Amino acid sequence: MAAPMSWRRLVHSVYSPAISGVFTRVSDRLFRARDRRGGSSVLLLAPLLAEADPAPCRVDRPTGSAGAQGTDGLCTHFRWMAEHVPAFRVPGTHIHILTSPDQFYQAMKARIKTAKRRVVMASLYLGTGQLEQELVDCMEEALQRSQDNSHSPDLKVSVLLDYTRGSRGRWHFPLTSFFFFFCSCFPTELTTPIPLCFLRAGQINSRTMLLPLLQRFASQMRVSLYHTPDLRGLLRLLVPQRFNETIGVQHIKVYLFDDSIIISGANLSDSYFTNRQDRYVLLENCREVADFFSDLVEAVGDVSLQLQPDDSVTMLEGMVHPYKGNRQDFSTAARKRIMEVVNTAHTRQRLLNRSEDSEDEAMSEGEEDTWVFPLVQMKPLGIQVDEQVTQRLLTDAGPDSTVFLTSGYFNLTRAYMGLVLGAGASYRILTASPEVNGFFGAKGVAGAIPAAYIHIARQFYNQVCQLGQQERVHLHEYHRPQWTFHAKGLWYYLQGQDRPCLTLIGSPNFGYRSVHRDLEAQIAIVTENEELQSQLQEEQEMLYQRSTEVSSSTFEQPDRHVKLWVKLVTPLIKNFF
Repeated sequence: MAAPMSWRRLVHSVYSPAISGVFTRVSDRLFRARDRRGGSSVLLLAPLLAEADPAPCRVDRPTGSAGAQGTDGLCTHFRWMAEHVPAFRVPGTHIHILTSPDQFYQAMKARIKTAKRRVVMASLYLGTGQLEQELVDCMEEALQRSQDNSHSPDLKVSVLLDYTRGSRGRWHFPLTSFFFFFCSCFPTELTTPIPLCFLRAGQINSRTMLLPLLQRFASQMRVSLYHTPDLRGLLRLLVPQRFNETIGVQHIKVYLFDDSIIISGANLSDSYFTNRQDRYVLLENCREVADFFSDLVEAVGDVSLQLQPDDSVTMLEGMVHPYKGNRQDFSTAARKRIMEVVNTAHTRQRLLNRSEDSEDEAMSEGEEDTWVFPLVQMKPLGIQVDEQVTQRLLTDAGPDSTVFLTSGYFNLTRAYMGLVLGAGASYRILTASPEVNGFFGAKGVAGAIPAAYIHIARQFYNQVCQLGQQERVHLHEYHRPQWTFHAKGLWYYLQGQDRPCLTLIGSPNFGYRSVHRDLEAQIAIVTENEELQSQLQEEQEMLYQRSTEVSSSTFEQPDRHVKLWVKLVTPLIKNFF
């Protein structure tokens, strides 16, 4: 990222997919056996692996789809999702919308402590502060209780994190290290050996936070670290540790406790427990949904590096290595393993739902008034289910329907942007104002990211105005002192309805990274339950109440000035942040 602008333009001017392929193959052969962590700031090589965001393809609205808006029979609008992904019927009363970071944190702690069979945690990373340590302590308490109670099944804990982010941390030098170093300078006879933990200084990161559990409960604990196959060879050597996660990460946020599960966009870090606004949905006693996500996390874990008690990592026997092995072989094996989970659940649920369907194909009249559709996006592995469903949903959004869409990093792909600007539905898009952007105040190049998003928002707003869509497409900015904004998803209001009947909630941001680089998962919830619809409405209104609508005057404010060099690197930022 520190390269001169003229050099970056030169790289872009000569780049082609063919060069990218040659670069990857050569670097694979030269550096397959090497694994170094250091690097320079030559991130300009990262664009060599970046493909241009493909032009949006036309998606025709199928006859009889949700384009014909109505108020009765939600299945007539959204049942098509069951053709693509598993469809789980659940009682709407079992789904609860959490609205604050503290609710999210307390819900996790309480359910970890009472878990009997399984705790499954998938996140980008685990922080290293006191609040994160309390979560680890809850896991330790639950594991110890399981060992002590021989009459109950053994509790299994599985944690899935991203390798690059989970291995990055802060350096820690305990005072005891300096004390014992000082003592070692004077010859003395010690009758008691000095514990290694008192002497050790080094990095504290997600891995070291979990190592004590892995060492103490080896038979009950699993920690998997997903490594993108795109970070390999020369690129892996040159990209600094601070930036290597820009190439691609494990971004799924799933927190599962026995048969209950929280789907969110929040990571396991203190700011997400205190003053970083996100979205969170708790599904209680929904075993089939929990089983699916447990199997999904296990599948991703199987193709990931396995953390060992000595802090080394290994691959499962017979699995292709993500950056030392062949790129295509790894993706093929990983896609096969993960799609086994999706396809098995899809087939099972179709047979189950077919047997339960009534003749009019309406939702069941009893408690099961809500559908949950899991959507997975892992394009580096050739899986793009979420992208296909999201495009169909935006395509089907017809006149007189309203879509509230939010993203902490507003950076719609060209395909999504084309659908929003060309659709008939009304859109109200919520994004972070510069001061609540997660990169606000960051050092170095990262500090320019909020300004880049100002530039992206202005480009989008200008496009809306040029097309004369100001009455249909509105852009809002979230404001909240001392907070940051990370919420993502959408709420879908059908014609004539004052409450949303559908929401998307999970990890994707609707941007280039979510679609093309990272592993993502979210759920679509379609409900006829009025109480759940009210919860969704309250959640949406709560977020938008803290926003202001963007107008042309917004970008004339002094703090919205964007420097020329930031504008020039914005295309790069759109692809990597």
